[in-house]
Amino acid sequence: MTWPDEAVADGSATTPGHPSRSALFTAVHGDPAGPVATRLLHLAHAEAPHVRRAALDLLHILAGTRAVDAALTRLDDPDAGVRHRAARLVGHFGRPDQVRAALAAVPDPVVRTLLAASLGPAVARLGDDRLASVRFLARLHLLRTAPPARWRALDAALLADAEEAAFHLEDAGRLWAGALHQLAREQHAYDIAARLLTAPGTRGVGAELAREACHIWRAAPVALLPLLVRHQSQETETTSVLDKAVATALLSEAARRTHRSLLAELPYPPPPVAMTAPAPLTAASAALLLAAKPVGIVRLRRAGDIFGALLDAGPLSFRQAAQLYNLTFHRPGRAQAECAPLWLRHAGPAALPQLLALMTPHLADYAIGTYYLAGLARMGRDARPALPAVTALIDRRTRIPVNDSTRDGETRIDERLLAAALDTRRAILADLR
Repeated sequence: MTWPDEAVADGSATTPGHPSRSALFTAVHGDPAGPVATRLLHLAHAEAPHVRRAALDLLHILAGTRAVDAALTRLDDPDAGVRHRAARLVGHFGRPDQVRAALAAVPDPVVRTLLAASLGPAVARLGDDRLASVRFLARLHLLRTAPPARWRALDAALLADAEEAAFHLEDAGRLWAGALHQLAREQHAYDIAARLLTAPGTRGVGAELAREACHIWRAAPVALLPLLVRHQSQETETTSVLDKAVATALLSEAARRTHRSLLAELPYPPPPVAMTAPAPLTAASAALLLAAKPVGIVRLRRAGDIFGALLDAGPLSFRQAAQLYNLTFHRPGRAQAECAPLWLRHAGPAALPQLLALMTPHLADYAIGTYYLAGLARMGRDARPALPAVTALIDRRTRIPVNDSTRDGETRIDERLLAAALDTRRAILADLR
């Protein structure tokens, strides 16, 4: 066996960071129609199913439209994994007429579902298809653009197909929740999730919808957690989708607080171990630390502690004030958020409008918003002009747009921002009394 056959067969070509994978990518990118790319197309028809699967994975990344003809011939492959990879490749890179022709000819329900999903809005024409999962996709697309007068009929059609569709369509509940979100149908999402959860055959779809609703709307965990817990307790065997939905709902502090008595019997993970606070700084040690830093410094670990210790002891020197100015006004980020309240202490009330103008645009920033909210909290009553911005963050019905590796991770970040905003509002209002 020669390269690249050996690399595809032993898995090294599909292992991120492996030299064989890097060499394969370099060869195909350098000559898309060359011998390595041609050989990869041939490997899609190899005798071993695992080689065909690996070849199609690589062709999806490296060949695109050039691999469509090879993938079309694998839609009836004896191996399900090969069929499904081929369907994704054809759906992603094939022409619409090729996708439609394959959809009409192929019997595999999962393959047909994958092909239908790739049609985008054109799938709406398939509402009378023989396969429930294809009909489900068609009606979801119809729902996305339907007037309110048609919602009830489309909801009923989706409910009728949900159980059978779930056999062949992954994430049916998540897709449904997305359509409801697009239409701003928050309460309807909760009602539909409740109906789906009631029937054992659609409970999985209902749990998926409920979980995605918790990812979308802040009030969803409060509304749905009791239903999820009740149905979870009725299951005779572990149902991962229900367990995941409950775990997602429990990310909400409001849901845990509202349903404290309901959750008393549920096992909770141990609380995180508190981090040891760093040793406090004296004015003398803070001055020594700053003396070793340049005047133009724009990042400084423990900036708040350092300048706080100095301001507690008396006014800043000219050099120290210049360092604090650079940390406060040079660039957005943690240093600016921590140093803004300290610059207010140093420069006085005249600096407040400029500082709030720097801080409020970043309150909803998922990477640094919590630092700015904490900075406003430290300002206390001086930050009252920022209360409308803080309140707007609290009053959002949907979660802050976040880019994280998982939907639960994004929800955790939004919950942290919400908790920080609530703490900030309390700190400002408490200082006004």
